[in-house]
Amino acid sequence: MSKHRWFEDLQKNIQNGWLLLDEPLNKYTKTRLGGKADVFAAPGTIEEVQAIVSYAYQHKIPILLLGNGSNMVVRDGGVRGIVMYMANLNHIEIDGNRMIAEAGANIIDASKEAAIACLTGLEFACGIPGSIGGAMAMNAGAYGGEIKDIIHQATVMDDTGKIFKLSKEELELGYRKSIITTEGYYVLSAEFWLTKGEQCEIDAAVADLTFQRESKQPLEYPSAGSVFKRPPGYFAGKLIQDSGLQGKGFGGAEVSTKHAGFIVNKSDATAADYIQTIEMVRAEVKKNFGIDLEMEVKIVGEELSE
Repeated sequence: MSKHRWFEDLQKNIQNGWLLLDEPLNKYTKTRLGGKADVFAAPGTIEEVQAIVSYAYQHKIPILLLGNGSNMVVRDGGVRGIVMYMANLNHIEIDGNRMIAEAGANIIDASKEAAIACLTGLEFACGIPGSIGGAMAMNAGAYGGEIKDIIHQATVMDDTGKIFKLSKEELELGYRKSIITTEGYYVLSAEFWLTKGEQCEIDAAVADLTFQRESKQPLEYPSAGSVFKRPPGYFAGKLIQDSGLQGKGFGGAEVSTKHAGFIVNKSDATAADYIQTIEMVRAEVKKNFGIDLEMEVKIVGEELSE
């Protein structure tokens, strides 16, 4: 079956969302990198997610889930199969101390909504540039907090289209991992249990964390965020800095001079430039310190064919 047939078949079930053929993915990634998706599907309801997933399962079509486009590098040749973009599913609801957020909602928005409701627990996420779905999958964290601290349960879908809930324990949340990534589940929504707090303390914490992020991270350039996981007993950024790699890279990509843990798209980089810079950093840190840097960002898609 061709991508045109997939597109025609899926159109019958997508009324609230939208579908595109050969859509450039650099419009949706934080790096501003990436080739085209064969079929780009943006479901508008859970039922449409289910229709897409079930169709792909039936016809053995690969699906790449795309949330806020952070923590991901899409190769220049693009993605074969279906890219499912969750941004339309972005509802956030608060009931007492409980927050339910759909997978496509930005976690920064969830943090803001919690602060407005005078709920504490999500301050750490005030600067994380990801979606709820991505944050759940990776157990996102910053400044001493992580998803594991506040999650009660998540509603997920498997690759057949079956929907079910996973408790905090069943999610198996660890450092930048969860059962969502190991089993390939699709997050539909997350339920967080927060705590009533003092407005002035919440606002002060958010202001402090925002200042730290803006002063230390290269937000003026497109990037995938923190590229590498923290090696036990070390900081990836410090190892990269001590290797003298800041300002170095390939093409339009370089290791940030502001924070060595970031690789930025400084000047019309290609995904190949970005990935080559990642490989250079890993090789140099290995040579200098004997440490293998593990990727936090996910590299997906195909190389650009000659």
